[in-house]
Amino acid sequence: MLIYDFYQIFGQVVIIIVISILSLLSITLILGGILIRENKLIFPKVLLFTLDVFYSFLKKFSENLGVDGKIVDQIGVEVRNKVNEKHFKKITTNDKILVLPHCLRHSDCEANLETAGLVCKNCNRCVIGVLKDKGEDLGYQVFIIPGSTFLKKIIEENDFKAVLGVACYQDLNLAMMKLNKFSCQGVPLLRDGCVNTKVDYKAVLEKMGVKLEKKVEVNRDNSCNKKSYSDKLP
Repeated sequence: MLIYDFYQIFGQVVIIIVISILSLLSITLILGGILIRENKLIFPKVLLFTLDVFYSFLKKFSENLGVDGKIVDQIGVEVRNKVNEKHFKKITTNDKILVLPHCLRHSDCEANLETAGLVCKNCNRCVIGVLKDKGEDLGYQVFIIPGSTFLKKIIEENDFKAVLGVACYQDLNLAMMKLNKFSCQGVPLLRDGCVNTKVDYKAVLEKMGVKLEKKVEVNRDNSCNKKSYSDKLP
């Protein structure tokens, strides 16, 4: 009888734990949806805990509900942006780094790949050169990297307190998880992939602290447009 009672109690505890976890995942998706739709951050610590601890499970759970698993990464990026925004702005630009993905480069890019990432030649044929110049003018260290291996090297070899990164939602969310001891801000790509990606350059500049006084329309794709990006941006 004692063994039977033990297994009965154990089974009840397992059921309670499972129900609690499923409830927590559901609440996270609901609160994340409110953040995305209404820009309201509710219970950020609960969201971050669930996103970090149950990341893979949460993606599968959302997919089982018929929701695209990418929303988990979107929620993660938006929560971290909100949580870190004020502190990020207080940190001097000399203590910040800007990390850009190599996939933003022009199809005819001639940049060399070195240990710290791509070395931009400032040809002004893509948005990377402009963001790099703006960032360095403000005091940022700028890195153009092809993958997470380079990010690990950057962390090990450089001193900084805050990070502004550009990437697809999944890479951005996972990178911000790894960099949780720093004040992170992220700008997701408008179109992801390995080549010919796009980013809202104005969103990046605003995160960098650049005040945009006028509306400027630019062609942000990486097609073979010979006109210099520096002629298009404020």
